[in-house]
Amino acid sequence: MTSSADATDAPSSAEYRSVRAELESLTTEAFRPEHSDIDRLPTLDIAKIMNGEDATVPTAVAAQLPNIAAAIDAIAERMGRGGRLVYAGAGTAGRLGVLDASECPPTFNTDPTEVVGLIAGGPAAMTTSAEGAEDSAELAVADLSALGLTADDTVVGVSASGRTPYAIGAVEHARALGALTVGLSCNADSALAAAADHGIEVVVGPELLTGSTRLKAGTAQKLVLNMLSTITMIRLGKTYGNLMVDVRASNEKLRARSRRIVALATGASDEEIEAALAATDGEVKNAILTILGTVDAPTAAHLLKSANGHLREALATTHRP
Repeated sequence: MTSSADATDAPSSAEYRSVRAELESLTTEAFRPEHSDIDRLPTLDIAKIMNGEDATVPTAVAAQLPNIAAAIDAIAERMGRGGRLVYAGAGTAGRLGVLDASECPPTFNTDPTEVVGLIAGGPAAMTTSAEGAEDSAELAVADLSALGLTADDTVVGVSASGRTPYAIGAVEHARALGALTVGLSCNADSALAAAADHGIEVVVGPELLTGSTRLKAGTAQKLVLNMLSTITMIRLGKTYGNLMVDVRASNEKLRARSRRIVALATGASDEEIEAALAATDGEVKNAILTILGTVDAPTAAHLLKSANGHLREALATTHRP
């Protein structure tokens, strides 16, 4: 039985028609009649079709590279003065943001508070559907307020459709506070991109399964998020060349990787590497500096602090390349 409150809160037929019309106007929601019999095809044929669809995503991302690069430079500038990078999205988009944020501490030794992923509905929405939460811009404001958002921070709203109220609400609230904002969507002329300082619209076209934006759109968003975090960290000095010199050695695999990174960067012997890592409490970047710069561990720490963590700059003060 439906209560009077439920009846009052339920969308009217006119609202449903409005939302339906809006969805039908989105490229990501378009129907592909040529695939209407896909369920009758052999599995290998379906896999080939899907693989062909996925192969178009990098080209769509490439078309947005200037916008992506501009956003990264702005993000790095904010983070360089202590700001945070915050992703905000719902459903698949939100999960991808949380995933990217969660991988930054082990990869770049960032503090968990430096890169944050917010998903509509909270942590439980990572594994249990909470799709209704995406309709609340107010929920986004509450989530950002709980972080104590400042003008030094960056908020990246992520939404395949570009119309999700949670993502748009996050961007609008952040921008009103003076924070940097980025809108990542997969439709052209999206409300999300329009609301942000930097709009990134990766138009991947209709999905193989109508409206299933966990497919090409999800892949495109993952590729862009990879770029936003990885290249920002490169700009912040978290790498030396293409080596992850700020990697956090939290398990055996990463401890072995730490030793290999020092070896690749320095060409030192195993004995030298072990001694350098022991002297620097396992800090890869510091260990490399002690070897290449022929300085002791305290000096390496001081030089890196003076160079804001940039190993090349610290090495330059020791007259090494």
